[in-house]
Amino acid sequence: MKILVTGGAGYIGTELVSRLAQMPEVKKIVVYDNLSRPNYNLFLGGKLAGHEKIKFIKGELLDSRGLRLALKDIDVVYHLAARVTTPLAHTDGHLYEQINHWGTAELVYAVEESTVKRFIYTSSAGVYGATTEPADENTPPNPTTFYAVSKLRGEDHVRRLAPRIETFIFRCGNVYGYSRSMRFDAVINRFAFEANFLKRITIHGTGSQLRSFIHIDSITRALAGVLQAPLNGGTYNLVTRTISVMDVVDELKQLVPDLEFILINQHMRFSHLMVKSNEFINKQLNIHNSCSFREDLQNFLSRLSF
Repeated sequence: MKILVTGGAGYIGTELVSRLAQMPEVKKIVVYDNLSRPNYNLFLGGKLAGHEKIKFIKGELLDSRGLRLALKDIDVVYHLAARVTTPLAHTDGHLYEQINHWGTAELVYAVEESTVKRFIYTSSAGVYGATTEPADENTPPNPTTFYAVSKLRGEDHVRRLAPRIETFIFRCGNVYGYSRSMRFDAVINRFAFEANFLKRITIHGTGSQLRSFIHIDSITRALAGVLQAPLNGGTYNLVTRTISVMDVVDELKQLVPDLEFILINQHMRFSHLMVKSNEFINKQLNIHNSCSFREDLQNFLSRLSF
């Protein structure tokens, strides 16, 4: 099995490539990434298990010719590449439209002319917009940010592939947890960093806003599991926890007793973004909360240098 991973040098991509490289049925992995963050951690820290399978191509999603060359003899595509942000942020509309919408369109056009047999796309729970009840896959999307709109438009392009090849769209919760290529704009990751090194956390609003999350290990296990699980193509939610921002702070205070927090713009009440966990999918892809949230945070803090 030969695999292409767009955005393979990113937060999820780094961990997914490492996991795929250890699977005996995977013979080749092509990492296609423009290193725009910039993030070079995939290439550092010693040789990965199965590193001889991995090839790197520095390329853009809007480079039609480059995509077609990268897709030669590929069986499976993981499309992770995107301009990313926290789910309810609302900036850089042009960049999201160009990369997440039209970049995905270019990739789909190239895949339609290839021998690819399976396509896996990581969308976002942000496509549901603000919610008052946990959203499931039947909840009509109502994106309210440039980022979420662009991811939903990307989904529309990806669905064109469904009649011809196995196509999976995963609407992922807010990803957290340690990785060599981790993002620190994600709320739990940022809070863990600030708690450990600064002993002070900044919270916008009241902190009562609810968010749905998934650990980096769970999401990469799920994505890799698609290669083996008896699962039909479709659109699925990938989340394992829904908690408030203040709940995150409370758990960190148990681990960092001298932690302080500051509330900014307390008069603002931020919307909830709650997504219902799909227990069938979690079972099929072998993802679950193997430990408590506090243990997750404790493991995270233990991976920081000092």
